Amino acid sequence: MPGAVVLDGVFVPVASASIGRTLSAFFDAVGQFLSDLTALHWGALLLGLAFFALNLSLRTRAFYNGLRAAYPAERFRWSRVWGAYWAAVGFNNVVPARGGDVVKLFLTKSSIPNSSYPTVAAAFYVESLFDAAVGVVVLVFAFTQGVFPKPPEFARLNAFDLSWLASHFRFTLFAATVVAVLALVAFAVLSVRVRAFWLRVRQGFTILQDRPRYRREVLSFQVAAWLCRFTAYWLLLDAFRVGGSVRNVMLVFGVQAVSGAVPFTPGGAGVQQALLIKVFAASAPASVVAAYSVGQQIAITVLTAGVGLAAVVLIFRFRSFKEVLQAGRASREAEKRGRSAADMATASPRAPRARG
Repeated sequence: MPGAVVLDGVFVPVASASIGRTLSAFFDAVGQFLSDLTALHWGALLLGLAFFALNLSLRTRAFYNGLRAAYPAERFRWSRVWGAYWAAVGFNNVVPARGGDVVKLFLTKSSIPNSSYPTVAAAFYVESLFDAAVGVVVLVFAFTQGVFPKPPEFARLNAFDLSWLASHFRFTLFAATVVAVLALVAFAVLSVRVRAFWLRVRQGFTILQDRPRYRREVLSFQVAAWLCRFTAYWLLLDAFRVGGSVRNVMLVFGVQAVSGAVPFTPGGAGVQQALLIKVFAASAPASVVAAYSVGQQIAITVLTAGVGLAAVVLIFRFRSFKEVLQAGRASREAEKRGRSAADMATASPRAPRARG
C-alpha cells in the first residue's frame, strides 16, 4: 500500500484505528459514568476512598521504617516520606510510564540527610516481597474463576496496548529478552566498576536482615494496608452497584495486576476498562460495569493527584510536579558529576614524596 508504513506485517493505519476504538470505548464509559451519577451510592464511595487513603498511609509507614533501618544515624520525618509516596502515586495516576517513581526517589532522597539514590531505590523494593506473594495468589485465583481472559485472548480485547503486545507475541518476547539482557549487562558492569554502589544497595535492604523487626515494622503495616485496600474496593464495587464480595474484589485485584504490567497509560486506563467489562460480564449489566470501571479510576485519581499535589506544594515547597522532575534531574546530574570527580581523584597517581 503506497505511503503506508509497515511494522511486523501490520499497517500503522490499522494500529491507529485500534487506538481510536480503545479511546472511543473509554470515553463511552466516561459518558456512562456521568449519566449514572444519580444512582451512585455516595456514602459507600466516600468511605471506600477513606479506606484507600488509609491503605496508602500505612504503606508509607512501612516504607519509612525500612528507611530508618537503612539510616539509623539520620533524623528525618515520616511526614516527608508520606508526602513523597503520595506524590508518586498521584503522578502515576495522571501520567503514563510510572514517572512517579522518579518523583518518589528524588523527594525521599532529599528528605534524608547523607542519603544516596541507590539505597533509597533499594528500600522501595523491601515492600515488593510481600506484594509479589499476594500478587501470585491474586492471579492464580483470577485465572481459575473461568471469567478472566487467558493471555492468548488479550489480543481480542478492546485495549490497544495490551491487545497489540498479545497479538505481536514475538516482538513482546524479543523486547522482554532485550530488557533482561541489558539488565544483566548493567549488573555485570556495575558490579565490576562500582563496588560501593552495591554496598549502598545492600544498605537499603538492611531491615530484611532483622526478621523480627521486618515483621513488626514492615510486614504488619503491609498486611493492614492490604486489608484496607480490600475493604476500599469492596465499598467501591457496592457504590457503583456491581456488588462487593471476596470474589469480585479478588477479580479487580487481578485486573489491576495485569494492567499494571502495561504502563503505557495513566493507571492502566483502557486496559482496566476492557478487562473489567470482560470479567464482570455475567455479574452486572455492561453499562453498570462500564460506569464502575471508569468511575472508580476517576475517583481514585482525583484523590491521589489532589493529595499528592498538596504534598508537593505544602511539604516540599514545589509549585508543580513538573518542577519536582526538573529538580530531580538536576540533583541526579550533580551527583553524577560529584562521583565522577571523586573517581578521578581516586584514580589519579599520587605525587611522590620529596626526600629530605
